[in-house]
Amino acid sequence: MDQARPIEVDWSQTVRRCMDGDSAAWAELVRSHHKRVYGLCYRFTGSPTDAEDLTQDVFLKIYSNLTSFDTTRGSLQVWITTMTRNLLVDNFRRTKNLRATGSLDDGWDQAEELRPVDRLVGREPSPHEMAARKELEKMVQEALSRVSVELREAVILRDLQDMDYKEIAQVLGIPEGTVKSRISRGRAELARLLERSKREVM
Repeated sequence: MDQARPIEVDWSQTVRRCMDGDSAAWAELVRSHHKRVYGLCYRFTGSPTDAEDLTQDVFLKIYSNLTSFDTTRGSLQVWITTMTRNLLVDNFRRTKNLRATGSLDDGWDQAEELRPVDRLVGREPSPHEMAARKELEKMVQEALSRVSVELREAVILRDLQDMDYKEIAQVLGIPEGTVKSRISRGRAELARLLERSKREVM
């Protein structure tokens, strides 16, 4: 007997309800996509404060552009990720990436969804393990912030947002082959930076 599949939300219907002024539909849309948008903003900026501000900006932008959502051009997730990415790129160009990186180790508690390591651990980690993991996460975030923007966004979307190549190609507006190349180069750059950080710590 086939297992019952979880019911897929008809996001096009939710969007229509939002456009009709249904506040409950808008609250459902925000609640369902907030973690992904915040995670993308946080990984891109490295600052929980900036990520929260940018997340609010993204949802304002989404709300004012609901009429442009077209199911024939991709899923709501792809559309929202594209909106988020465009806003982040605009913000990056505006600020020229001059943010201080001192607050990188703040905010990990607010970003529980960004910890894939936790899913691999069945028991409660010890204080030493927690400290080691936090230090590793800090090193990854610092290294990520030094990877070039076009490679960084490809790695974030694939490895941290779990999007497939086709979806990433839609978001970035580039061929899938270019997506794969950027991910490969981004991962190599990230590994090189992490190796250098490790040597500096030792």
